[in-house]
Amino acid sequence: MLHSGHSITEIADSIKGELHVGSTKQHIIKDILIDSRQLISPDHCVFIALKSKRNNGHNYIAELYAKGIRYFIVSTIPANLKQFVEASFIRVDNTLESLQLLSILHRNRFDIPIIGITGSNGKTIIKEWLYQLLRDEKSIIRSPKSYNSQIGVPLSVWQINNTHNLGIFEAGISEPDEMDRLQAIIQPTIGVFSNIGNAHDENFINLQQKAGEKLKLFRKVNTLVYCSDYPEIQGVIIRSEILNRIKSFTWSIKEDADLQIISKNKEKKLTTITAKYLGEINKITIPFTDDASIENAIHCWAVMLHLGFSNNAIAERMLLLVSIAMRLELKEGINNCSVINDSYNSDINSLSIALDFLTQQKQHSKKTVILSDILQSGQNELNLYGYIAELLENKGVQKLIGIGPSISNHQGCFKMVKCFFQSTGEFLNNFPLTSFNNESILLKGARIFEFEQISKALQQKAHETVLEINLTSLINNLNFYRSKLKNPETKIIGMVKAFSYGSGSFEIANALQFHQIDYLAVAYADEGVELRKAGIHSPIMVMNPDEQSFDSIIKHNLEPEIYSFRVLDLLENSIRDNIIPENKPIKIHIKLDTGMHRLGFEKSDLNQLIKRILENKSVYVQSIFSHLAASQDKKHDSFSNHQIEQFKEMSSYIISHTDDHPILLHMLNSEGINRFPDAQFDMVRLGIGMYGVSFDKKQQEKLENVTTLKSSISQIKKVKALETIGYNREGKAKKSMKIAIVPVGYADGMSLRLGNGVGKLSVKGKFAKIIGNICMDMCMIDITGMNVKEGDEVIIFGKDYLITELASSINTIPYEILTAISRRVKRIYFQE
Repeated sequence: MLHSGHSITEIADSIKGELHVGSTKQHIIKDILIDSRQLISPDHCVFIALKSKRNNGHNYIAELYAKGIRYFIVSTIPANLKQFVEASFIRVDNTLESLQLLSILHRNRFDIPIIGITGSNGKTIIKEWLYQLLRDEKSIIRSPKSYNSQIGVPLSVWQINNTHNLGIFEAGISEPDEMDRLQAIIQPTIGVFSNIGNAHDENFINLQQKAGEKLKLFRKVNTLVYCSDYPEIQGVIIRSEILNRIKSFTWSIKEDADLQIISKNKEKKLTTITAKYLGEINKITIPFTDDASIENAIHCWAVMLHLGFSNNAIAERMLLLVSIAMRLELKEGINNCSVINDSYNSDINSLSIALDFLTQQKQHSKKTVILSDILQSGQNELNLYGYIAELLENKGVQKLIGIGPSISNHQGCFKMVKCFFQSTGEFLNNFPLTSFNNESILLKGARIFEFEQISKALQQKAHETVLEINLTSLINNLNFYRSKLKNPETKIIGMVKAFSYGSGSFEIANALQFHQIDYLAVAYADEGVELRKAGIHSPIMVMNPDEQSFDSIIKHNLEPEIYSFRVLDLLENSIRDNIIPENKPIKIHIKLDTGMHRLGFEKSDLNQLIKRILENKSVYVQSIFSHLAASQDKKHDSFSNHQIEQFKEMSSYIISHTDDHPILLHMLNSEGINRFPDAQFDMVRLGIGMYGVSFDKKQQEKLENVTTLKSSISQIKKVKALETIGYNREGKAKKSMKIAIVPVGYADGMSLRLGNGVGKLSVKGKFAKIIGNICMDMCMIDITGMNVKEGDEVIIFGKDYLITELASSINTIPYEILTAISRRVKRIYFQE
């Protein structure tokens, strides 16, 4: 990479840090690392030890030093400094602020135009479309994906190098005073204010305040592009008097503007937009019909006109715009492979992000990358592909399949197992796809290479109903509950029992492990064994060990719940059979019954239990726990508090008689974490809340939807009045109607109770009632009066029709709905 870098002394001066120089020769810093798991190469790299509510980068200094990192920016110098004799440390008060100051130092080296984009929606699409429209003339650096935060923006700007002559960066804020810092980092010369909406409303008084905060990004631009139809944006611009200092380029549907929109004509999959600019009528056509895409395209049109492009050139390129995949998708592939699809573009930054996701996948030891030519990089190709080869090698990629003339011409750069093809068609026609077996495969290709053909060929065939699992939202929910912990040292157990509430055990466990979950919990030993075989090394608690499972528990380093003397007997017998030495005891978790009267030892059992624990040195009490019977129900709070007091009393009694090591205490589930903060103890158990479900309406609003069950319309039929629909003729047409058949039935997990008008499915944002009985593999819905067609998407539950609403309609709970989803329903995991 052509990054000239900065000396360690220059960096120390710019961030106002205290430099402690080690014995290593002074190197130029070219790379920033903030996540120890994403190290590519230690050379020329500085690690910035960020602190957050859930983690502390200082905990990883020793690990990174062992891997070769020699430069660190810290807020606390390690106490054992002598162990790091070669390392140089820069001590600062705030490491996040230092990351931002360092990016400002780097930004100040480059005098190039920068387009800065903010707004409530559309930032990433506008950025990516401007890149598509301008990449033929410009060497562009842009934010990877949606890197628009206080951390993402400085990391994006740090990637500017001498080959770039245009930058496009997006900026997002979630509270007041954040934009001032981002403005200083980006220093945009052209601004795009996309729109204003309700995202992150909770930290702002009103939309006007939010618009004013976002406007701060543009206080030093030369020109601001915006739509004057948003009264909050127009009002704050007028009140700020910013137009006395900068120029504007406005567009509007409602009033006079630089670009006056006259009409929008939608036909099939195209929209033609007509507008007046400089007294002339101009048109563009885009391959989209939704209103959001139209608005985003007009913003891009305005920027292109401002930059001096002719409308003919703009119109030609607008027709070629392609949709933006906002997520990495993980799907089941042929021959027990996992396929990661990130094939909407191919550039260095997005490749690095995709490789990080690939390295998170532990289910296969073998990792393969299918990579197209890297287009419009602005770099010498030998340097470019040499850097990519180093990147792949450092990420543990064993095999590369290169597609395209450029990467094929530089195959000598790559030292791993490799093969090359001139085109996607040549690859599909000549490569034996059946040779892929038990491996993780990353597809990373520029759009023109049409890697969707490869994705389709590699996917395991399944029927049209799928369950989408948003891993980004899962982790955001995990972090939400982390923020609810009174003590940041309190540990979290991630519940992945029952196939992770229907979401897929390994994939969920792998994501949680990557994001440093403290513990995982499964219901049965075979679930834990499956996770171990797939590469999960986090501690795993088995909550319902059965008689035949203890040998497997011992063999695979699982930790059983002990809830009765019979279960303890079974464990001790297995310990004897496996000849477990006393210096390697089996960790156990003791379950107490404090009033739920399910599993657990009662108060009268404690003396005998203590005696048994003291007698057997081959067991190690890792935790003591219990379970609230009604954590979500306020009317039972007095009983819940009684249970908590019982637990304190019983656990204290055990500890006082066996106190030779610290024992973890835990009692709370997802609802309890929020409602009984004083009972969070040493650990909490996070289950359904992690999957975006809460019984508390206020808390539900703060959680993100994780799972979406969707299908599509197989066929549309017209049914005459008085005709019947489905088995037993339960569905009756009172008048002529139109129905759609959807391939999802009770074999997929659809409850029979949803039939005959009780349940409803969402099609194009409108609800259609289920008609007749649910069949094994399909159901029928009433689409009378709806403008839908065969192949249209159907949502059973998701973001806009929450699983809690679906469960409520048949008087059940979300747990039942999620865990009932059949394994024949294909799971698609994605990371935004």
